[in-house]
Amino acid sequence: MTFVVPFDGSELAEAALVRAVEFAAVLDERVVTVSAIPEGNASYARERGWLDPGEEFDLESVVAHLHEAVTAHAPAAEFRYEVVGRRAPPVTIATRLRERARAEDASMVFVGSENAGRLVSSLGSVGETVATDDAYDVVIVRHRTPSKIERVDDASPFRGAKSDFYEG
Repeated sequence: MTFVVPFDGSELAEAALVRAVEFAAVLDERVVTVSAIPEGNASYARERGWLDPGEEFDLESVVAHLHEAVTAHAPAAEFRYEVVGRRAPPVTIATRLRERARAEDASMVFVGSENAGRLVSSLGSVGETVATDDAYDVVIVRHRTPSKIERVDDASPFRGAKSDFYEG
């Protein structure tokens, strides 16, 4: 089985990744992160900090940025990415993430989202849509704290391992 973390580099995605690593260390599971990248959409990438202001969209640069962000918190986590259409709506991004979670045989998905799983939610929320799939259990991470992310990062048994592998 596998723990899957949809990852966009946000603080909540980082917190979800750290929590997945915490669980994985105890349960001896693998951790796979999945990023959805709208093809050629520089403004989307800039909004998420994947590109610097004025930088042209380059898929390899975006992938490298996301991969580095993952390995900063979970060096042994596997990194995957899905390229979606330039103007893909959140439901399309969520569908691709759900498909990847199923393909990875996810037993749990760790979603970093302020609104996923709430009774009242936005129909456009990627996290909410990923969280509704009943093929896997879902851990919703709504706060970067109270988790001791820095302490967990420092104590992680995976801290020494470096992943240099990513796949599209």
